[in-house]
Amino acid sequence: MDFTLMFQKIAIALPGFLLAVVCHEVAHGVMALKHGDDTARNEGRLTLNPAAHFDTMGSLVIPLVIFASTGFLFGWAKPVPVNPVRFKNFRSGMFWVSFAGPLTNFILALISAILFAAIIVFVDPQFYLFEPFVQMLSFSAMINMALGVFNLIPLPPLDGSKMVQAFLDYNSARKFEALGQYSFFIIIGLMLTGGFHYIFAPGQILINKLQFFFMYLFSQG
Repeated sequence: MDFTLMFQKIAIALPGFLLAVVCHEVAHGVMALKHGDDTARNEGRLTLNPAAHFDTMGSLVIPLVIFASTGFLFGWAKPVPVNPVRFKNFRSGMFWVSFAGPLTNFILALISAILFAAIIVFVDPQFYLFEPFVQMLSFSAMINMALGVFNLIPLPPLDGSKMVQAFLDYNSARKFEALGQYSFFIIIGLMLTGGFHYIFAPGQILINKLQFFFMYLFSQG
């Protein structure tokens, strides 16, 4: 194993990964605060400091395992604490607090795509940081899109499931939540059968098209 190459790849992927998972959780906390729940703020989670959101499994073990086997860095941060009972409007609060994380990732993916195109068009390729910046922004766009799409999957405890629950009555929500006991096996099944390829592919195609679109736009200016 070429450890130098491995560390180079991690250095390229880490900024985008940290940006994606940290901003995802902070967005949940900020939206919860807007809807009346200050739990995340009181526990010091409304910060962009990665240390406050570190999760041993999601931020270290799982990402390293996935990276070692696929070369792609993917994981999650420690979930921000949310108390839905404190929402001013339960259904509205549940939906928007849950959607805030994936929405933030989509916005970051768009910004990364714009910056990627700007560097390609406006920065001299001979600039010594040209290639690292291009790779970092390309990965940032991909990981943010992937994390946003993944969390929209309606499987408990992913954000998509909570968005669905916001529209269900109490009994239906409890039955839907019980699906969570099978979520791990469903996700493993999607991984083993290649199902995730069909879930993630549209988002990655969109990112590629956006990058080319902004490159074309900037080159016409």
